[in-house]
Amino acid sequence: MARRSQDLQRWLIIGLIGPIVALNVWLLSQLFAYFDHLIAVLTISAILAFLLNYPVRAFQQVGIKRQGAIVIVILITIALLAILTTTLMPILLAQTTQLLEKIPGSLEASRQNLDAWDNWARERNYPIDIKGFGGRLSTQIENQIQNFAPQALGLALGTLTGLVDTILVIVLAFYMLLYGAQLWHGLLHLIPPKFGVPFGDSLRKNFHNFFLSQILLALFMALAVIPVFTALKVPFTLVFALIIGVAEVIPFIGAALGIGLVTLIVALQNWWLALQVAIACVILQQIRDNLLAPKIMGDFTGLNPLWIFIALLIGLQVAGILGIIVAVPIAGTIKGTIDAIRHPEPSIVIPPEKELPPPA
Repeated sequence: MARRSQDLQRWLIIGLIGPIVALNVWLLSQLFAYFDHLIAVLTISAILAFLLNYPVRAFQQVGIKRQGAIVIVILITIALLAILTTTLMPILLAQTTQLLEKIPGSLEASRQNLDAWDNWARERNYPIDIKGFGGRLSTQIENQIQNFAPQALGLALGTLTGLVDTILVIVLAFYMLLYGAQLWHGLLHLIPPKFGVPFGDSLRKNFHNFFLSQILLALFMALAVIPVFTALKVPFTLVFALIIGVAEVIPFIGAALGIGLVTLIVALQNWWLALQVAIACVILQQIRDNLLAPKIMGDFTGLNPLWIFIALLIGLQVAGILGIIVAVPIAGTIKGTIDAIRHPEPSIVIPPEKELPPPA
């Protein structure tokens, strides 16, 4: 009787976990929707401070005090942003505009090619509606372009707002580099050491491995495709390299999304060139996955691929693109914290304040 009561209590607890988690996720999405801009600025500032802390430490190792190292790193960051904005940004905007103007004509040309393939299939009595499939695909692409055009216009009109946000992010990152360690140490002390120490260690480990490795691998792909696309005479090389590089930041599925999107866009103009682009990108991706990724990244989360997909979907639903970017390290942090609590170390001591890096 007692055993049956314990089993009933256990199943009751398990049954309540699902609704509670769902309610918390819904509340979190509503909270993020209300403070989305503020949370985005703070999150980007924290990530930037986390990454800039590495060169700050490098300057400290050569004898420069932390305050001076922070000023030097921030000035170098601002200079690099200014150089990129004045050199690459006009080229990217020009190529993006040209690409958007060229896609409707490419869609019309692709329809004519699909008509030829559809006639070929009909002559051989193949039960394939190539023309219908191509028409639906073209309609979807046109709708996405129509939705993207106002967003691009809004981006151009919101340049001043973007400049203000950029300045705000840099200023916040500066103060996080200065005072983030004290804040992080104080927050950890609000949590019982049994939970606070494993949570802090897991958070630092996952965010360190994820952002550092994903950014390095994304830079490799973006920079590697530029000479390859230039040799293949692919138009809009910088735009396509940016698409592939940004998509690489999304773990597990980003590579396929970026390469697939670029291949599809090129196929609208030249299917033979699109095949060469796909082969070249797959080769670079194999180099990235088999040679670079194991050394740079490793198995930093230990998550099952299915849980990675679930984390990405939850992150997309809760916080959009930003949610996708931080979903996997947050999921890895939760798993690492639970594992550390289940298998605790012999002693739990919160590290001294001076040894804690700024929050990620």
